[in-house]
Amino acid sequence: MGRYALLREQMERHLPEVEMLQAPRASDGELALAHTPQWIAAISEGTVDPQAMREIGFPWSEAMVERSRRSAGATIAACRAALAEGVSANMAGGTHHASADRGGGFCVFNDAAVAARLMQAEHGRRGRVPLQVAVIDLDVHQGNGTARIFREDPSVFTLSMHGQKNFPFRKEASDLDVELPDGCGDADYLAALEQALDELDRRFTPRLVIYLAGADPFERDRLGRLKLSFDGLEARDRRVFDFAWQRRIPLAFAMAGGYASDIAETVQVQLGTFRVAVDYWRRWQNAAARGH
Repeated sequence: MGRYALLREQMERHLPEVEMLQAPRASDGELALAHTPQWIAAISEGTVDPQAMREIGFPWSEAMVERSRRSAGATIAACRAALAEGVSANMAGGTHHASADRGGGFCVFNDAAVAARLMQAEHGRRGRVPLQVAVIDLDVHQGNGTARIFREDPSVFTLSMHGQKNFPFRKEASDLDVELPDGCGDADYLAALEQALDELDRRFTPRLVIYLAGADPFERDRLGRLKLSFDGLEARDRRVFDFAWQRRIPLAFAMAGGYASDIAETVQVQLGTFRVAVDYWRRWQNAAARGH
């Protein structure tokens, strides 16, 4: 948990142009766009089965519920801001192991799924064509909860690029899964990402991208088992942001996983993602100023 405070501290020091706002609290109605009422109530009231809480990985508390709601609310806010400004972020989030009726792997509510569904609902209320959303999940662990929630939904494309032999050991079928061997390094990873984004482009036309920018493919991550360097992770981020920028697709991102033994290294990866994001945010602002 300490990495979140450290990231905020580093952002204030090195990226003062980034406006940081308090995360709003997702309501029951917003959460119900992706989760069952029974699961929302059980989490809110503390009546979750003990085994289900063990699968999440930490004990129930009122603070845990509040944090989980605000994590979902932050991705909602980031998506709204991205649709207005081009790029925005949740400084936490990426809780992709949560499915409609359960949590898992430190995830209680699925922030990307809730936000995608709410953006589609708000877009639809304005009488526009349906909003197609792509979830590009580059956390080292498969986004099984996201895949499960959207498996029958053609309006959301789920792309998960993850370690083949890593958690979760029972995976769900995303629209596009790219499984990587242990020890995969920069060159092979970036080649696989390029191919995956080309495949996404062939099969789907998103109007919003939600990017899970996991720091856990880093070579010294305790849980990652891949071998990406700092430079490789920056190149990964630039490829995803460039995919969205070239097509003028607003992009909201969340930080997802990161478990380096030295927390400062995880924070360095995450700060690098924000540096890339600021570059692309400026491109959006310059284009808007020129009327493009």
